[in-house]
Amino acid sequence: MEPEETDKPLDLEAYGQRPRRRVEAADIVAAVFSVVWVGLVAGFWYFIGITPSENGPGFNPVMFVMTMVSILLPIGLIWVASAGIKTSRVMREEAQRLQASIDAMRHAYVMQQQAAGNALRPEIEQRLTEIAKSQKQTETAIAKISSSTEGTDDEPSTTKPALSRENGEQDMTQPSLALEETGTSEPQDPITIAEFIRAMNFPDNENDIEGFRTLRRALRERDMARMIRASQDVLTLLSQDGIYMDDLRPDKPRAETWRRFARGERGPAVAGLGGIHDRSCLALASGRMRKDPIFRDAVMHFLRQFDLVLSDFEKNATDRELIEMGETRTARAFMLLGKVAGTFD
Repeated sequence: MEPEETDKPLDLEAYGQRPRRRVEAADIVAAVFSVVWVGLVAGFWYFIGITPSENGPGFNPVMFVMTMVSILLPIGLIWVASAGIKTSRVMREEAQRLQASIDAMRHAYVMQQQAAGNALRPEIEQRLTEIAKSQKQTETAIAKISSSTEGTDDEPSTTKPALSRENGEQDMTQPSLALEETGTSEPQDPITIAEFIRAMNFPDNENDIEGFRTLRRALRERDMARMIRASQDVLTLLSQDGIYMDDLRPDKPRAETWRRFARGERGPAVAGLGGIHDRSCLALASGRMRKDPIFRDAVMHFLRQFDLVLSDFEKNATDRELIEMGETRTARAFMLLGKVAGTFD
């Protein structure tokens, strides 16, 4: 039969100390000094003599008082010092007990908070996941409602040309981006609206074959190539300050707002295009606009090229396609930089 395990004694720290004894070292030292002092005084008066002579005066009260003072005053000081030493020791012990109590309460509070946090963490994570999912569903529903209420043109974007202007022909003599592959034969048909929107968003990664294909096709048309190169320049410059279009969550402008801007309207009618509210990105871009002339020239060139292409794209695009165009990286850069430059004022 195994012996019963005894509970481990609880560590009370300063509270587990034994009570002080009534007679302490300070009392003993004070008593020794008192006896020594009395002995010294008695020996002093013994050797000099304290008995009055036969012809001398009798009892002298002043001498008696001085004698008592010389004996009792040092003894009193000795015991006062002893009491001060004991009081100081008691105060140190009480301070240790108080510190131990504070440490114990702090440890208990930390443990309680950690236990509560560990208990609530799965629930919080689940709640955040549900909120993110519901937000995504809401955005999808809003986009569907907007496209269903604003979309009026049923012609498929897979066959419609992106630009309506006649001088938007293909220009094979234009220099290509580093993304473009040399020696690749592409169809000579005009780029469609769906391809143009995909090209404005740029390839997602090096494995986005379709994105690179549509980007190469867009670069074969002069006006699109100018706008896309200008967009690539400003996106590269913005990335130097840590500003990335995928991190922005702008308000989605209505298709009518894009059409009004493309037709030349300015002011409150197109203020919805400045739906970027990230203060840090706006501050960084605005500061660089003031201090960096190269960045300022690149921004102005990009805004002009985007305005020119948008004025042609709007004529062929449906409301749904304008909304999809507004969600591309190039359009977000236009909304950010246009708000900084005061284009929508």
